[in-house]
Amino acid sequence: MKINEEVAGLLEKVREKGPLVHHLTNYVTVNDCANITLAIGASPVMADDINEVKDMVSLASALVINIGTLNSRTVEAMLEAGKKANELGIPVVLDPVGAGATPYRTEVAKRILENIKLSVVRGNISEIKVLYGIDTITKGVDAAEIIAADSDKLAEEKEFAKAVAKKLNTVIAITGAVDIITDGEKLYTIENGHKIMSKVTGTGCMCTSLIGSYLGAGEDYLLAALSGVVSMGIAGEKANEKVEAEDLGTGSLKVYILDEIYKLNEETLLSRGKIYE
Repeated sequence: MKINEEVAGLLEKVREKGPLVHHLTNYVTVNDCANITLAIGASPVMADDINEVKDMVSLASALVINIGTLNSRTVEAMLEAGKKANELGIPVVLDPVGAGATPYRTEVAKRILENIKLSVVRGNISEIKVLYGIDTITKGVDAAEIIAADSDKLAEEKEFAKAVAKKLNTVIAITGAVDIITDGEKLYTIENGHKIMSKVTGTGCMCTSLIGSYLGAGEDYLLAALSGVVSMGIAGEKANEKVEAEDLGTGSLKVYILDEIYKLNEETLLSRGKIYE
């Protein structure tokens, strides 16, 4: 329960500080990412032109880089923004959306790893394996592998996550049916969320924006990653409960996720957060 209290404390800091979170994200989910950043209590800016990214990131408390919809113009902007953030000590979170789906996408993800010191990397198991250097299959931007809570492979995936964190010298957040968050030494699993969340485009991107929001309010990158993931999981669960009770669908689910992030509080984090060491 102590870790749940720490998450609640960081949420309070987000709402007190209202950190500016600079996003270089994809155009499929940019509006969702902006809205969930506002809902948690932070402030989003979505500037991606190379002529202003260094100035904009200089004003921010955290930088989110999301490679969901790649083009050569924004790739260079991502690299410039990331380098400036490093120079100023501003934390950077990477969402390597679809890494492994095409050679270009994999190459861009690795260029970012090579040129930017990352505070957190959040992705699904397939994307993280690609970053580590393991050949794997992806389905567009979706994971081709699923690790369940009762899977014999869960212990193996935990050790893999630690190895990636050590190799890349960053916090790794692998999201799925069971979420794994580690800095290479300490490791947590989270069992919040609902499978219906995969039926809404952008829930992963929104989770990364939540991590960025928490990064902007504190100095513990592991806690920030954990907080973002558990917040999104709880919101997804509660949203699904409303959808089922009202016999609605995935359009309502997305709206309810935003509502639940906006209403998220200490009591909910303490009572519903399924975080395990």
